[in-house]
Amino acid sequence: MKLLHTSDWHLGRMLYSKKERQAEHTAFLAWLLQTIKEHSIDLLLVAGDVFDTASPGSASQKMYYDFLLNVRNYGCKNTVIVGGNHDSPSFLNAPKEVLAAIGATVAGNAGENLEDEVISIKNGACETVAIVCAVPFLRERDMSRYTENETYAGRSQRIAESIKNHYAAVAGIAENRKREEGKNIPIIATGHLSVAGGKTTGDDGVRETYIGNIECIGSEIFPETFDYVALGHYHIPSVIGKNIRYCGSPIPMGFGEADQRKSVCLVDFGKGNMEITTIDIPVFQRMESIRGDKTFIGNRLSELKKQDISVWVEAIYEGSDVFPDLTAWAAEQTANTNIEILKLQNRRYLTEVLSLDDSLQSLGELNQSDVFDRLLEKNDVPEGQKAVYRGLYGEVIAELAISPPKHLLTSGILAKYEPVS
Repeated sequence: MKLLHTSDWHLGRMLYSKKERQAEHTAFLAWLLQTIKEHSIDLLLVAGDVFDTASPGSASQKMYYDFLLNVRNYGCKNTVIVGGNHDSPSFLNAPKEVLAAIGATVAGNAGENLEDEVISIKNGACETVAIVCAVPFLRERDMSRYTENETYAGRSQRIAESIKNHYAAVAGIAENRKREEGKNIPIIATGHLSVAGGKTTGDDGVRETYIGNIECIGSEIFPETFDYVALGHYHIPSVIGKNIRYCGSPIPMGFGEADQRKSVCLVDFGKGNMEITTIDIPVFQRMESIRGDKTFIGNRLSELKKQDISVWVEAIYEGSDVFPDLTAWAAEQTANTNIEILKLQNRRYLTEVLSLDDSLQSLGELNQSDVFDRLLEKNDVPEGQKAVYRGLYGEVIAELAISPPKHLLTSGILAKYEPVS
């Protein structure tokens, strides 16, 4: 039995609210279908964050459904999709009965009946070849509630224990089902959460899913019952344990990931042994971050022009001289080329201006966390309290991304902001 593990597609995502990623996602899904066929995949696991927003556009929806319809045509009879913190549970769950008819099982959120999260995977002869504990992103309201006078540390411990207990419960159901089958078949689990050992970058949009800056949950929450744990949420491929993996996102979420190799995980349960390999995903759109003085940036742009390929660029000027006309200069350097500068930052000039009046800094130079950190500094919040406030702020932003109030949607206010992971 072969499974392919992927996650964090973020269909519908835009880069810095400027660039559509639809062409990249279309190319990735076409590549994924060919990979399924080439490696004779029996089970496809999608570990959350299928979409970038709770209300994906029609183009993103079409990509998703077209892909699921094609998976069976490329030889894979079983697909399991779990919801991530970006996904709307109700949106993912709505067509689940229809999708089940084409071999796609969806778990948008944790339900009252844990049996629904334990899925028997069948082969062409209707024999059970694996059991999947399809655990989605576990929202706090799905597991437990606030308690009166609860401390920050106490809340952290309660959430971690609730998650651990959830995995223990579904593992017990899977073990019983395996005994009923009377044969040695693998038990696989999914998860969409922050596990210690996962990697992130500064501009990938990933935020802690529960209470901000607490330490990540340890991998010991996963029972030894699980032969493989397919994780989602972090966008960088990471090996947490010999059988616990983040496969990462299929395309870079920001320029901090531009140089990383993206991949999916292939797990082969052949001849009683489990073999895990990674398959590199092609680069569908070149991205590059250039940091340095005027000479360095100019030379690198000249090299990229010679390559005559489409490149999206982040240019950050870090020279010692004040360079107030950087924007005009960069436009001249890239005129009539395939180079698009999507982010241009003049750190030296900003330092000079901000030393006089930091209100002149453009919001385009700051992300949500930067603005909040500025407010903490302005109000002289003690260091010991900053982590608490950042955690609470992160919860508010995450909740808005999942279910924004109607007046914000209709007014267009949220359209100005990049959704968070």
